[in-house]
This record gives sequence, structure tokens and C-alpha cells, in this order.
Amino acid sequence: MKSNLTPHETKAGKDSVRRHNLSLVLRAVHDDGEATRAGVAARVGLTRPAVSSLVEQLLESGFLTESGKTFSGQAGRPGTVLKPARTGAAGLGVEVNIDYVAVCVVDLAGTDRVRLTEYVDNRGAPPADVLARAAGIASRALGSAHEQGLRPVGGTLALPGLVSDGRVRQAPNLGWNLVPAQDLFAEALAALRPADPALPVRSENEANLAALAELWFGGLGSARSFLYLSGEIGVGGALVIGGELLRGAHGFAGEIGHTVIDPQGPACRCGSRGCLEQYAGQRALLRAAEIDESTGAHGVAHLVRRAENADAQAVAAIEQAGLMLGRVLSGAVNLLDPDAVVLGGIYRDLMPWLAPSAERVLSGRVVSGLWSQDSGRLRASSLSGDAARGAAALVVRDVLADPAAWTESGAGH
Repeated sequence: MKSNLTPHETKAGKDSVRRHNLSLVLRAVHDDGEATRAGVAARVGLTRPAVSSLVEQLLESGFLTESGKTFSGQAGRPGTVLKPARTGAAGLGVEVNIDYVAVCVVDLAGTDRVRLTEYVDNRGAPPADVLARAAGIASRALGSAHEQGLRPVGGTLALPGLVSDGRVRQAPNLGWNLVPAQDLFAEALAALRPADPALPVRSENEANLAALAELWFGGLGSARSFLYLSGEIGVGGALVIGGELLRGAHGFAGEIGHTVIDPQGPACRCGSRGCLEQYAGQRALLRAAEIDESTGAHGVAHLVRRAENADAQAVAAIEQAGLMLGRVLSGAVNLLDPDAVVLGGIYRDLMPWLAPSAERVLSGRVVSGLWSQDSGRLRASSLSGDAARGAAALVVRDVLADPAAWTESGAGH
């Protein structure tokens, strides 16, 4: 998981020198995976005695561990290898989607240590019941984490729809409006684990978190500006510019699934007609291939198998969805000029048949001329780029940004 730390980042002002520099040192070790005190000093621009003092505090607080010696090939004593701790502080991520709930726990190194997924149709179910079920899965994940010596210090709830101030303002495919999801989940989790300290919980749009996971864990290389699409029953989107998530004025940026392709098209649950997800969402794909829409993930797997066997109807359904995606994406690319477009969710497995038709449209409609069919700018998401992992990693980044605050709360032990 990468941060925005660079070798040129300057030291903090007098008011918070040590607090800031603890973060510099911890992030330097984290970003490299392992480092020596000398290597950290060279990277962050602090003296070796200063780094040694900070490292000792991070070791004592349980954020770093020492592991053997390394030889640089230069004169002098070998350095002790420092690594992010594999026990202690960690993050909990919980994704509540239309037809599944996924939970994961990520440690300070960014490693996915616990993963639980339960497939269940959440449409039409009372929000309190859905969130209580999610809390139950999260409770099991916390139990497994504790057995490994991990102690999640916070949780992030990933939700499909418009999310702000802990509420789901609108999630059309769930049928939720003005649902206090964050509080309902936190209360249900606390009731299941009364002996544990209350776990701070926040909430965020699931596509935003999947995009952040792709940024931190994926294989984007130098691409720091990209548009991410999450294909599920709905089609979510998120935009990352210069390594930062673009939220918009009210936090609702990225609702690309409700871009209208045809005003006279099929009615959408958002209240409009002819939205992209009515042509390229999971249900639309299964319907076009004459697969039962209610079969969810199993239906998508069946669609992939048919396409692999060159089933004409399955291939045509996916290619048509690719054309519709290309139309919407070409407008977005012309407007935003990203380095890449990353397709996640169900689109990742459909890329062999989806991408060619989408790329044909992009190459013909993007005015820059940079989006030819062999440009490599339209990409499948990595296996690491999912919303639950991004949600958990968001907590870890809080720890990396201010380890002193978590030391004070006892999170490092």
C-alpha cells in the first residue's frame, strides 16, 4: 500500500515535530516494506540519531518489528531490518452490497489477513436487518483477527449509493433512503461484542473505496489519475486525480451508472430512464444472455463459462454492454483526461469480451487520440482492488498518518 510520502517531504514545524516525524519514519518503512535506520534517515532527511530515537518509540509501541541484518555492500556495520508489525493495530473493512457482504482485516503492512464473504440478496430487506447481518460477519472476522494477535482500531463501512455524514442518502438498488447505516452497524457490532472497546466506524461509497484499493494495492504503475468503474447490479464510479480521490462539492462524485444513454430507455430505480446500468449492469447482462437475473454471482460465472465456450448469445450480450460502456466512458475521458480507466467488479472477469467493443468506441470518440485499441489505457482491476480491502486500508492509513494518536489510545499493543 503506497502513501504520498516522497524523499523530498520536509520536516514538521516546531509544534508537532516528533508527532510528524514518527509518521514520516513509520510511512517510510511501510512504503518500502522493510528498511534500515540508515535507509529511513536518507529518505526522510532526518539525522540517524533522530531516526533511531523515533524507531525505538515505534518498536516499543508495537508499530514496527526488527528482523535480522542486511548488508549494503558498503563499509560499516550491517543494519537491522525494520518491518511493519504483523500484530497489533489493524483495520476492519465491511462492504455491504446488493447481493453480498464482504469483510476483511488488513494489518499495518497492508496485508489482507482475514476475509469473509457471504452471498445474500439484500434487496428489499430492512436496513437494520442487513446491517445486523453485516455486523455478525464482522464480529467473526474480529474474532479471527484477535486470534492472530491483531487488534483492529477502527472500521469502515463501504456502501452502494450516495453516502454522507454516516447516512445512505439514496441507494436505489437496495431501496434505501436516508438510512443511518453507520450508527445501525456500530450499534449492532457493539451489542455482539460487549466486552470489546467500542470500535470507531465511518462510512463511504463502495466505488470510492474500491478505487482507493486499486490506487494503493493495484498494478497501475505510474498512473495516478484514473476513472474506476465498479460493475455489480448497479454501476458505481470513482475518480482519482493525482493520487487523490475526487469527491465533488457534496461527496457524491462518480455516479456514472446513472448517466442517461437513452431518455426513452428502460426505467431505472433511481427514477430516471435509460441509465447506463440498465444496459451494462449485472441484471442487464444476465437478461440479455437469458440467464435468471436472481442468480447473481452464480449467474455471472455461468455467463463467463458460456462466453469461454464461444456461446454467441453470451458473447453478444457482453459486447453490447461494452459498447454502452464505451459511449459513456468516451464522454468522461474527453471531460476528465485520465491516464486510465479501470474496470472492476463483474467487469474484471468479462474483460476479454467487454474490452474490445468498449475500446472501439473509445478510439473513435476520444478527441485526444490517445485511446487507440492497443493503448492499454482500459484495464481490468487487480485482484487486490476491492471495496472491503480499501475500507480496511483507510483505517490503516489513519494509523500511519499519526501513530502517536493511536499510541495514546493503546492501539499499538
